[in-house]
Amino acid sequence: MSIKNRYPNQDRYINLLTDFGFKRLFGTEPNKELLIDFLNVMLPPQHTVQDVSYKNNENLGNTPLDRKAIFDIYCESKTGEKFIVELQKAKQNYFKDRSIYYATFPIQEQAVKGEWNYKLSSVYTIGILDFIFDDHEEEPELFHIVELKNQKCKVFYDKLKFIYVELPKFTKTVEELESHFEKWLFLLKHLSDLEEPPEVLQEVVFERLFEISEIANFSVVEQEAYENSLKYYRDLQNVVATSREEGVEQGRQEGIEQGRQEGIEQGRQEGIEQGRQEGIEQGRQEGIQENTIAIARSCKQQGLDIETIMAITQLSREDIEAL
Repeated sequence: MSIKNRYPNQDRYINLLTDFGFKRLFGTEPNKELLIDFLNVMLPPQHTVQDVSYKNNENLGNTPLDRKAIFDIYCESKTGEKFIVELQKAKQNYFKDRSIYYATFPIQEQAVKGEWNYKLSSVYTIGILDFIFDDHEEEPELFHIVELKNQKCKVFYDKLKFIYVELPKFTKTVEELESHFEKWLFLLKHLSDLEEPPEVLQEVVFERLFEISEIANFSVVEQEAYENSLKYYRDLQNVVATSREEGVEQGRQEGIEQGRQEGIEQGRQEGIEQGRQEGIEQGRQEGIQENTIAIARSCKQQGLDIETIMAITQLSREDIEAL
C-alpha cells in the first residue's frame, strides 16, 4: 500500500468522513450500488438489499445542531424496509435517545388513513461512529446490533434494529484485511491517505468508489464544496481533540487533589494509630516504673540493705536513696 504524508490540497481521494465525502459516496442515485453494497455488509444475511430509493431525510426532523455533527441518508428498499444511514462525527448528549427518537419517524410515516391493521415494515438505523461509546471503551467489539428483547433475551420485535460501528476501534492495516466488511471500514477511515488503490481493494464495487472519490475529477464548484467540508471536518476534529485534552488535564488535576486528600486522611489515620501504640507503650513503661518504685519503697521500709533492693528492682543506688 502506498500512503503519503497528509498535506492540505494534496490528497488524491476525498475524506469519506466529511459531509461532502459521505453524501457523494452514499447519497446520490448514480452511486447507489455503493450504498447497497455497504448496507449488505452491515445487515444480517437474511435482510439482503437488492435495490433502494432515496427518501427526503428532512422528514427525520433533524435539528440544525444535529446537522453540524451528523450526516444522514434515508432510503427504502423495494420490499419496504426503511434505512437511516448516519455518520456521527462527535459524541452528543443523549445520543442513544436521539437514535430512538429519529427511528420513530419512518415508523409513523407508514400510517395510512382509514382502516389500517398496523402492519409495519422494518426500520434500520445504521450508525458509522467516529467515537466510542462511554460504556464500551473497555470492550474490543466495534460492531453492535441492538434490538428489542424480553427478560429472557428473546427477540420481542424484530422489525426495529440499531446497528453501530465504532470506527476508532478498527485498527487493521491493509495487509490484515480479511473480509468485505473490513475493507469498507478501512476505506471509511483511510481513503484520503491512499495514493493509489491497494491490490486487495481492487474489486469492481471499489473501482467505482475510487473513481468517484478522485478529487481531480471534480468540477471547480465540487472542489470548493469539498474544501469547505474538509475544513469543517478538521475544525470539528480540533474541537474534539481539545476537549479531550482538557478533560484529561482536568481529570489529572482532580486525581492529584483526590490523591492528596486521601494521603492526608491516610496519614492522619496512621498518625492516630501510631500515637495510640506509643501511648500504650508509654503507659505500660510508666506502670512498670511506678510498680518498681513501690516495691523498692516497701523493701526499704522493711530494713533491707540497698544492695539487696538494687538486685530485686534493678534500680540505681541514687534512685533508692532518694525514696
